[in-house]
Amino acid sequence: MVERVTLIMDVFEGRSARLSLEEVARSTHLPRSTAHRILDQLVRLRWLEHTGLGYGLGRRALGLGGGDGAHSRIREAAAARLHHLQIRTGLVVHLAVLDGAEVHYLDKAGGRFAATVPSRVGGRAPAHSTALGKAMLAWLEPEDVEARAAGAIGRLTQRTICDLGTLHQELNRIRSRHGLAFERGECFPDIACVATAVRGPEGPVAAISLVGDAWSPLEKVAPLVVDAARQVSRELFPERETPVRGARRAAAEPEETWSPQAMDRLLAAGQYGDWQ
Repeated sequence: MVERVTLIMDVFEGRSARLSLEEVARSTHLPRSTAHRILDQLVRLRWLEHTGLGYGLGRRALGLGGGDGAHSRIREAAAARLHHLQIRTGLVVHLAVLDGAEVHYLDKAGGRFAATVPSRVGGRAPAHSTALGKAMLAWLEPEDVEARAAGAIGRLTQRTICDLGTLHQELNRIRSRHGLAFERGECFPDIACVATAVRGPEGPVAAISLVGDAWSPLEKVAPLVVDAARQVSRELFPERETPVRGARRAAAEPEETWSPQAMDRLLAAGQYGDWQ
């Protein structure tokens, strides 16, 4: 029985966090009835969760413990968009939330490049070194950023931001790009990301990123990330009709009216590495 449970849990390692019963049975070579029985037990014990989009890692597997279902709701709202992004771009897609000075990965949609990206569902990384983290930090008050990052900021690679002054400058650049964050080799060498936050009335609730190698032209796919995050935000907060509150969040309002000319200028800037 332990071996069968391990087979099923391993199916979710490094793969999309949403799988059907048929996919689990096929990947584990277990009879469909056996796979279904074990999946049901794992759902009851909260190692997995089951929604209309399939089976996914649950709170115990993600290390989230108790609490409300906010993370599950975010994952469910984002699942279809992550899958669409991965299919359309062929890149690795991440969904993460901000937890103190770290990002906590809620989902990862793979592809052939996924094995080379050293992230995992349930894992963590320093927020200041990732596009995901910077995309969310950009919409917090400076005092909140410093409270989170002051004791954790440090160098992971030669390109990591390692002081608060430089971090604040980078967050200001992200706000000027309507929330788009880039990083190339700041968290892991030879890996690049583009990300933007999923925001609600009170600020960022999550972030979505596309991940490629250091030479990937991520500025070309940046609009797809923006669109995916906007769709997830609308699904999570359909009642939202007013701009995000707060001085640091006021710049969010133009995000809904990006003109083709503004996008062309943004992508032209990205080609010259202005995010660094």
